[in-house]
Amino acid sequence: MSVSGSPQHQHTVLKMDEAFVTVRNDLDTDVVVSWMSQRCYQCLYQQLGLVPAASSRGQPSSVDFVVSTQHEITLQLNSTPDKQELCTLPFHFGEHGNYSLWLKNLNDPSVVNCTVVTDADPVNSYMPILVAFLVFAGLALLSAIGRLILSLDVVKGILFRIGGSMETERLINSVRIGVPGRTGTAVTENILPHPPNRSKRLRSWTHSEGRISLVIMVFVNYGGGRYWFFRHESWNGLTVADLVFPWFVFIMGTSIALSINTLLRAGSTRCSLLRKVVWRSVQLFLIGVFIINPNYCQGPLSWDNLRIPGVLQRLACSYLVVACLDLLVARGHLDILPMDAWWSPGLDILLYWPAWLCVLLLEFIWLCFTFLLPVHGCPLGYLGPGGIGDMGLYTNCTGGAAGFIDRWLLGENHIYKSPSSRVIYATHMPFDPEGVLGSINSILMAFLGLQAGKIILHYRDLHQSIMSRFLMWGLFLGVISAVLTKCSTDQGFIPVNKNLWSLSYVTTLSCFAFVLLVLVYYTVDVKKWWSGAPFYYPGMNSILVYVGHEVLEDYFPFRWRMSNSQSHAEHLTQNLVATSCWVFISYVLYRKKIFWKI
Repeated sequence: MSVSGSPQHQHTVLKMDEAFVTVRNDLDTDVVVSWMSQRCYQCLYQQLGLVPAASSRGQPSSVDFVVSTQHEITLQLNSTPDKQELCTLPFHFGEHGNYSLWLKNLNDPSVVNCTVVTDADPVNSYMPILVAFLVFAGLALLSAIGRLILSLDVVKGILFRIGGSMETERLINSVRIGVPGRTGTAVTENILPHPPNRSKRLRSWTHSEGRISLVIMVFVNYGGGRYWFFRHESWNGLTVADLVFPWFVFIMGTSIALSINTLLRAGSTRCSLLRKVVWRSVQLFLIGVFIINPNYCQGPLSWDNLRIPGVLQRLACSYLVVACLDLLVARGHLDILPMDAWWSPGLDILLYWPAWLCVLLLEFIWLCFTFLLPVHGCPLGYLGPGGIGDMGLYTNCTGGAAGFIDRWLLGENHIYKSPSSRVIYATHMPFDPEGVLGSINSILMAFLGLQAGKIILHYRDLHQSIMSRFLMWGLFLGVISAVLTKCSTDQGFIPVNKNLWSLSYVTTLSCFAFVLLVLVYYTVDVKKWWSGAPFYYPGMNSILVYVGHEVLEDYFPFRWRMSNSQSHAEHLTQNLVATSCWVFISYVLYRKKIFWKI
């Protein structure tokens, strides 16, 4: 939010998600204009500026303000010096629109009339998304039609007569880009034990959700067209950007169950697998520290400001704990287990009760630290953002116990200094969304993914049983989320919060993950309507794609100088091109049989 005088109005260039509001004051008193985002829970108003009193009736004074258009905002207008509230006006301004806010006394001098008039219509900033969707949908449709035509016997016969059998096969394969074979590694196999002979069924669908999450993660990290819903939520609530990482963690847990079972059946010892798990976890952690601390032009990295937590570091910790738990309880030969006993419907849980006990103990520790750890100057169990939230009473309490533990254990210079809470809540405390305490709940997320893998192992080839159990888990976790959040964004016992990786965040996203698994399983394995393309290929080199897109983010063709850097259309085009480049690169690597595994 900013202010500009009326003479500068014509020379001020609006940025993305901004609009002009000209406040025209026809009152005989100065007016203070303040604002508050509707997405800001229990927040203080922030002052925009002062509009002087009218020089005379019918000669209003005016001041131009630049306001945000991402969310609906509430404007508050107070008289001076008594600070009497004249009116409050909720309004969702449109991007690059021009508006006038008139303050007048009509018939009753004691009643102030506040009216917003649209002087120039805003632009439709969402049109580029519709165009991009239609383009990609058209390409998918053309690809499907091409595969269908080439599969016809008549077409095969014509191509055979024209070019011979080998050329015909080459042509057919050339248009089947995006229809991968069922062989290869899984999306997270480069961070998991490598099964020597994984069954066709276990490859076909279980990692489609992880592959989709990886591609969306790349798109979001590149900027997502600079749309607010492709950025992380400022505090409580969910956006598209908040979905992808936990789903990747979930699918990693599923992959652990399938991989370890296959390796145990192949004769691998638990000790050898444990050594591989530890070594891969260390590699993941170190790679994560490297890519989030780039210093290519400023010389050697300094320990003084090295950030320690991060996405790959969180993956490494979750993978290490969940894989170790599964090695503790996993069974290599499930086909010899009794399936007719009264307790057989609970085999996928009862057989692994020691691992469940450990995870529940970890969750109990998270609850104790979150709600019982005293933090100086903050209420016990505080889950808020600090800053101007909670009426500004707890400015330095960002994240409560989670933020306090990170600042005490790692130091303020070694955690994230620009959290998403700064956008709306104007916080100034460093806070890391991949911090220490939240890692406990990411372990829970991976463990629930492990449970999905156990369902597949125990009910293999029984489509109805697998899908029904997925739906039961989704319903169970959805009920827990409804209780914890009271079906609200901010007023529940434990709100959904990505920054904190709150318990309700994990149960809500796990609920979505189980439901999505049902859809993917039915589409890919039961009906065989979809092969997983084109998301299949980045999943074959997930670490390379993730590390590469982070390290090469500012290089062509992933980024170039735009003619209008304040255009959603140009940013969306650039981000989609960059993401598509990584899909194409991963396809080429797949064809060359080049895979980066750790």
